[in-house]
Amino acid sequence: MTLGKELWSLVAIVAVFLHMAVSAMGGDGPAFRVREEAERIVITGPSLEAAIRKWGYVSGVEAQSFLDVRTGFRDPGFGLDIVDWLMENGPDDAYRDKLPGDLPYSYNNLVHGKRPKRSIEGPQVCTQAKRLEPVVITGRDFVAVRQGHAYTLAAPGKKAGSRWEQTLVFPAGKRYFLAADRVTSVNASEGLFLRIDMPGHIRHRAGDTFSEVYLSYRGLIPSREFLRDFPPDEKFLYVREEGKVPSRIIRGYHLRDPKTGKDGPWLAALTLDPSVVSEAWCHQRGYVCMIQEVGGRPVKPSETFGAAYLTGYFDSIDEMNRVYDEHAGHRGLRADASGWTLTREP
Repeated sequence: MTLGKELWSLVAIVAVFLHMAVSAMGGDGPAFRVREEAERIVITGPSLEAAIRKWGYVSGVEAQSFLDVRTGFRDPGFGLDIVDWLMENGPDDAYRDKLPGDLPYSYNNLVHGKRPKRSIEGPQVCTQAKRLEPVVITGRDFVAVRQGHAYTLAAPGKKAGSRWEQTLVFPAGKRYFLAADRVTSVNASEGLFLRIDMPGHIRHRAGDTFSEVYLSYRGLIPSREFLRDFPPDEKFLYVREEGKVPSRIIRGYHLRDPKTGKDGPWLAALTLDPSVVSEAWCHQRGYVCMIQEVGGRPVKPSETFGAAYLTGYFDSIDEMNRVYDEHAGHRGLRADASGWTLTREP
């Protein structure tokens, strides 16, 4: 009789622990389902879905794969946190005819405006790296993906081999993911920066997929401002000024259902340390182009720089601000099977 009570007590204790474990994992199983395909990794959770491409147009979250389960809206652009070159401000006239691959950079045009810039290392990751090898980390209540690429082209007088690394973390129950881009440079530079799409571009026809853009350093901009093409430096350009860095850098847009014309959630990116952004564009070039440049300060060989972001769906600007302030001040992101954490350094 006594043994029976002890056995029942043991069963009860085990049941409690199993219930706690299942609850932590989210319902009756893991918080996320991860499916690995030949071309991509597909992540499905209770609040969002996303895919990470292995080859083709790579880096970040794949175009139109980022789903807000609650509302059914998706990213209408070409992907989120998409990565380009390492660059500097200034012309490349002295060696333009010697630049390999896709490193020549044109300006004085509608696409890039009048501000002279030069590529230092490439190729452009998203279009030319061709294949990445993302690594999936599955935790108790999150899924993380790590990927990276060493640049193989360099401007005359520079080395190739700087490494870009990206960490993406999808926390259970959230409508956003966290991300960090980190560069370890093999070159010295007075102002090296990484160019990325942040959060991503907006494909539209006369504003049918969004009703307004929000730039925290500028305010609300109606979609009618993007009905004609204009260069990045004509309007809505952000350039960092020392001593005048804004308290937040949030860039997003209010999604609109192109079939019904009704507004949905906001899709926005929060750069958690605003001081890392050297320049940011928001202009029309057949689509709304949202380029952000990270770094732009002196760097020595083997030194690192980077930024951390929070990108996802929000019901209001107030919600964006509240979430921003909860995570502000971070530049990096670390993840392993035991958990993930934002860090103050890249």
